[in-house]
Amino acid sequence: MAERELTWHQSPHTTTVALPRGAADCHCHVFGPAAVFPFAPESKFKPADAPCEALFALHDQMGIDRCVIVQSGCHGFDNRVVADAMARRPGRYLGIALAPPDVREATIRDLDAQGFRGVRFNYMSHLAPGASPDELRALAPRLAAQGWHLQVHMEDALIAELAPVLAALPVTVVIDHIGRIDASRGRDQPEFEALMRLLEHDHVWCKVSGSERASRQDAPYADATPFAREIVETYPDRVVWGTDWPHPNFRSDPPDDGDLFDLLPQIAPTDALLAALLVDNPPKLYGFKEIA
Repeated sequence: MAERELTWHQSPHTTTVALPRGAADCHCHVFGPAAVFPFAPESKFKPADAPCEALFALHDQMGIDRCVIVQSGCHGFDNRVVADAMARRPGRYLGIALAPPDVREATIRDLDAQGFRGVRFNYMSHLAPGASPDELRALAPRLAAQGWHLQVHMEDALIAELAPVLAALPVTVVIDHIGRIDASRGRDQPEFEALMRLLEHDHVWCKVSGSERASRQDAPYADATPFAREIVETYPDRVVWGTDWPHPNFRSDPPDDGDLFDLLPQIAPTDALLAALLVDNPPKLYGFKEIA
């Protein structure tokens, strides 16, 4: 069996950014250990283990108090790997599940009791396809009834196509990773304009994670941060941030997570914006309890 590839930087530098108390990493993953939580047989992506202990160590190093773990496609609809991680830091760590669009209400209730707060669908060429528009319309009221939201990870070319569907859904919608825009194409690209128009709808949020993916440069990814900052400054009450650790399917060597934390003052350039992004908005979206 071929050796599985490690996707994360094992010795990131500690950020110099003083994170506010209660700061949340609202987008990260855990992989395995595969001996305990096997990968989905249909997954083409089978990375080296990135267990929750390594994620906890990163958060403790950087000053993260709360977290949202997103189920990875490599584990498919078997959400146990995220449930296990949440159970180890109860209340402080919540999750986003993967599930079929016809998921049963009983399953949603069971996942909610474990700490899951939404479901994610992918519209990326390297991942299994997401739900159809009709399936989203049918699922949205059921998610809303549970207090969940819909998380959408899509290629930038699909923003304009999916926007009318997402804008009309009766449930909170969260767009991943700045819509996966290509920062090298500049501020006036149609894809970013389409994203900003979609965000005019009050039920649509954006994760300003993924500057390293939007960028076509090496760290510090200077071409990407202006996009994230514009979204934060325009919609300060509907944005959250995350590391995307352990950086699945990244284009090159894994980024140093310290570099990603160091970008925060550029993404949220005032204390008020930083507090909204990291502390105030996550409880509104995910229902975190107060930090004791």
